[in-house]
Amino acid sequence: LYSAQTINLIGDALTWLGLALLAFELVGENAGVILSTALTLRVTAFVVLSPLAGVIADRVDRKRIMVVTHLARMVIVCLLPFVTQPWQIYVIVLSLNVFSAFFTPTYTATIPLVATQSEYPQAIALSSATYQLLGVLGPGLAGSIAAFVGTRQVFWLDGLTFLMAAILVVTLPGQLRVTHSQQDVKTLRRTWQDIRTGTICLFHDPLIRHALLMQLVAAIVGAAILVNTVGYVQGTLQLGKLEYGWVMAAFGIGATLASLGLGSFSPTVNKTVLTSLGAILITVALLPANWVGLGGLFLLWAMAGIGQTLVNVPTQTLIADRVDRDVQGRVYGAQFAWSHFWWAFSYPLAGWLGGQFPAWAFLGSSLIGITFWGGAHTLWSPTSHGAVSNGLWHDHEHRHDEHHQHVHWANVAADAPHRHLHYHRNYSPDHH
Repeated sequence: LYSAQTINLIGDALTWLGLALLAFELVGENAGVILSTALTLRVTAFVVLSPLAGVIADRVDRKRIMVVTHLARMVIVCLLPFVTQPWQIYVIVLSLNVFSAFFTPTYTATIPLVATQSEYPQAIALSSATYQLLGVLGPGLAGSIAAFVGTRQVFWLDGLTFLMAAILVVTLPGQLRVTHSQQDVKTLRRTWQDIRTGTICLFHDPLIRHALLMQLVAAIVGAAILVNTVGYVQGTLQLGKLEYGWVMAAFGIGATLASLGLGSFSPTVNKTVLTSLGAILITVALLPANWVGLGGLFLLWAMAGIGQTLVNVPTQTLIADRVDRDVQGRVYGAQFAWSHFWWAFSYPLAGWLGGQFPAWAFLGSSLIGITFWGGAHTLWSPTSHGAVSNGLWHDHEHRHDEHHQHVHWANVAADAPHRHLHYHRNYSPDHH
C-alpha cells in the first residue's frame, strides 16, 4: 500500500509539472491563468466529492476503489498529449481530480485498517513524510524527465505510474473492507445521512474539532507561503528562480523532518497539544518574514514546514484514535473536504494581501492566523484530553442501556432500537 502511494505521488509530480509546461506551450506567459483555474477545479472537486467518497469507502472494498481510481487516472492523463486548447486542460484536470477525490480519503482511511493500533501512528507519519519529501524532490525529478523525453511524452510515463500503483494494490491479499454490524438499504436518504455523519463527527468531538480549526489556521498562513513567497524572493529580495526553489525546499524539508520525527513519538502523546503547537509555530514563523534576507527566510520556512506537519499528521492520527473503523471512511472524507475548503478560502485571502499590501503580506497573514488561533481556543477550547479520550465514535443499531447513554440531536425514543452516530465511552467491540 505504501509503495503504491509513493508511485502515485511521483505520478502527481509528473502531472502538475507536465501541465505547467503544456500550459506555457499553449498560451505562453498567460499559463498562470490556466494553472490557477486548474487548482481551483482541483480544490472544488475535493470539497464537493470527498464526503461522498468517504461514504463509499465505508460500504465497498477499498482495494477496488483504489484500483479503479488509479486506472481511471491512467486513462485520463494519457489524453493530455493530444490537448490543443486550454478548455481541454480544464475538462481533463476536473476529471482527473474527481477520481483523486475518491482515492485520497480512501487511502488515508485504509492505513488504520491494514496497520495495528500501535503501528498506524508511525504509518501515517511515514506516509506524510513521503508526501512532503516528494513535494520537494518530485518537481525536480519530473523536470529532469520532461527535459529528457519532452513535454507531451511525460504524460505517457505519468500513466505508467498509475498502472504500476494499481498493480501493487491488486496484489494486496483479500479485501480491504470494513465489517458492518448492519447492512442498510442504500437509499438516497441513507446516503445523505452517511455524508452528514462525517461532518457531525468532526464538529461534535471537541478534540477533532479543535484539530480541524488548527488546520484552518495552518491553511491561512500556509497559503501566504505558497502564494506570496515568489514575489518576496524575486521582487523584494531581487533574487532568482533558483533561490525561490531553495526557499520552498526548506519549507518541504522542515515538514518532512517533522513527519519522520512524529513517527518515533509515543502514541500516548497529547495530539491536541501538538496541533496547537504546530499552528502557533507556522503562524509565528511569518511574523518577521517581511524583513529578513534569504538565510532568515530559509530558517523561518523550515520552522513553518515543521508547524504544518505538527497540525496535519496528529489530526489524521486523532481520527484513527477516536473513530470506529466502520465510520472512519466517512470521517476522513469529511476531514479531507473541510481541510481543502479552508485552503479555498485562504488562497484568495493570501492573494488579496499580497496584491494590496505587498510589504506587509506575511505579517498580515500571521496576525489573522493568530486571531483565529486565539478565537478557537477561547470559543471552542477542547476539554481535558483524559476526560474525553476513553471511547470511540461509532454508528450501529442500539437501545439506550448501561452501554449506550448519550445525548441525541434527533427526537428518538430512548427505549426503541435505533441507529445514529454517537460517542461511546469505554468502548469495546464486544459491546456489539
